[in-house]
Amino acid sequence: MDADQRLGRPVSGWVPPRRPDWDRLEGRYVRLERFDPARHAADLHEANRASDAIWDFLPYGPFASLPDYRNWADGMAGRDDPWFVALIDRETGRAGGVASYLRIDPAAGSIEVGHINLAPRLQRTRAATEAMFLMMDWAFGAGYRRYEWKCNALNLGSRRAAERYGFSHEGTFRQATVVKGRNRDTTWFAAIDSEWPALKAAYQAWLDPANFDADGRQRQRLADLTRPILVARDPALV
Repeated sequence: MDADQRLGRPVSGWVPPRRPDWDRLEGRYVRLERFDPARHAADLHEANRASDAIWDFLPYGPFASLPDYRNWADGMAGRDDPWFVALIDRETGRAGGVASYLRIDPAAGSIEVGHINLAPRLQRTRAATEAMFLMMDWAFGAGYRRYEWKCNALNLGSRRAAERYGFSHEGTFRQATVVKGRNRDTTWFAAIDSEWPALKAAYQAWLDPANFDADGRQRQRLADLTRPILVARDPALV
């Protein structure tokens, strides 16, 4: 057995990437802006009022009033980790969700996407998918080697989303933490840099306006485009 087999392949010429440092990313359907409660909190609180269920698997919320939400938002905005962004639907010009980078580890080349919270009006839209694409594209373009997605093992919607977005299943950490007084087992997914070119092409094909008919119905599903790239699938979803 040679040294590469015994100790792992060398990572030659790799330089740890920079931490997230952008203010805005523009897509066709969505704009991502660094989270600013003064600009985004009112829109987000109003949009989130449509369903308290969006908070079920998050460690905070729901928020009964705008001041309560603003207090939480003020505590999150400006942090280095998690590093929050607001999702602006370009059709309406209004914020409809948030997401963040977290567990940012440039020395390891690893970064996670999480704290994803989409108001009902933004769920299952091209804008929501494009937001995930833009965040992943920035991370791999900056030089990260690993892009992670984790969720409560009971959150089947998040597990399905992870696979649809091209994250391969990596297992479940039992009794990983306690959230809102309840046990949480955490299911892990990730995509790595060698998979990104194929995943990027899948996203671009899905987001292409030609992939949608006159009524907005998709011709190809993103899950069908990303499934061949997955190296492992979630057994709960097969």
